[in-house]
Formats: sequence, structure tokens, C-alpha cells
Amino acid sequence: MFDILVVEDDKNTRKLLSTVIGGAGYNVLLAQNGEQALDVLEHNHVDLMVLDVMMPKMDGFTLTETLRGGGSQMPILILSAKQNVVDIKRGFLVGIDDYLTKPFDFDVLLLRIKALLRRSKIVTENKLTVGGTTLDYNSYLVTTPDSEEQLPQKEFLLLFKLLSYPNVVFTRLQLMDEIWGMDAESDEHTVNVHINRLRTRFADNKDFEIVTVRGLGYKAVRHDE
Repeated sequence: MFDILVVEDDKNTRKLLSTVIGGAGYNVLLAQNGEQALDVLEHNHVDLMVLDVMMPKMDGFTLTETLRGGGSQMPILILSAKQNVVDIKRGFLVGIDDYLTKPFDFDVLLLRIKALLRRSKIVTENKLTVGGTTLDYNSYLVTTPDSEEQLPQKEFLLLFKLLSYPNVVFTRLQLMDEIWGMDAESDEHTVNVHINRLRTRFADNKDFEIVTVRGLGYKAVRHDE
């Protein structure tokens, strides 16, 4: 079970967030401001923090700066009534991972939390699990209940990228630049070739598929969500 710290000075909002997040199966810890949050973090393991901006004693931006300055890489999701671009930019500049403006949809909040936790786990463990399929970044191994296969580097990196961001469309040029590098002599046709190889390798895999988005590029669809 993941531990999530909710930092919110408004009592009713704090209670509501606790109910919604706790109801989704997470263990919820609570704090009323940045100073209390630091105390909670000192005595508890926390996987992710949901943070308000405008709070007494220590606001959300200052708390984020303090944590990042101390080396913490914990995912931080800010919830704020501040919707102007300046505040949103400031949030990302001090080190937050996501920014959701109030009022917000609770289903969207839970989806953002799930995505941040998944990416945090990928970074920490260098592994990505999709249903019964596991991708090990250190060895380029893809393991399923029926097989274990070590992929060529480019194929693995391409698959890992797409599955790390399910339903996000990447153009061929984006994938080319990230996987092969901007100075690579290969062209975008190389991406098509590698995508086709991956489709052939995992044609029987029930956990995911790679979809062509006509005129744009490719995306991965996970069937475990």
C-alpha cells in the first residue's frame, strides 16, 4: 500500500481529500501546513505528497523548495486555486511533478496520483510492470508468464518509452530524437521497422499493444488498467 501525505490548511478540504484518496486504497497521512508536513515526513515513509499552495507558516512552494534542496525526489502534486501561468511555472521551477487547479475532478486527481506513483516506481527500480509483463531496464529483459527475452537495445528503449506513457502519442521524430539521438544517420523509417519488430515479438501479448495514430505517430495501450 502506498502512503500519501495530504497537506491542506482547510479542514473540510483536507477531510474530503482524505476520504477520496483513502477510498482508492491508499494510506493517507495529514498535515495542515508545510511545517507540520516536514514533521510528518521526518517520522513516516511517504510515497507521494498532495500539496496546497496557500497555507500559513510555510506555503507549498517553500515546502517544495525545502524538500528538493534536501535531495528528496518524492513525487509532489500541487492542488491550487491559483490558475495563472506565473504560479504554475513557479511550481514546476521549484520542483513539483504535477499541478492541478481547483476545482478539480476527483477521478482526474486519482489518475494523476496513479501515474506519478507508477513513474516514481519506474525511476526507483528501473523496472516497468504491465500486467504480467515486466521490463528490466538494467538488462533489457522482457519477462512474461511464459517467456523471458532479451531485446536489442533500441527495441527495448522504444518499448520502455511507449509503455511508460500509456495513451500518449509520440511522433516518429520525437522517438527518433530520444532513442537514436538527433545526430543519428538513420531516418524515421527506422522507427517504423523497430515498431513492426516489436509488434511481431509481442503479437500474442495480452497486456499491451502498440497502436498507430494515423498522421501522428505511435502510442502504447495498456490492457492492465
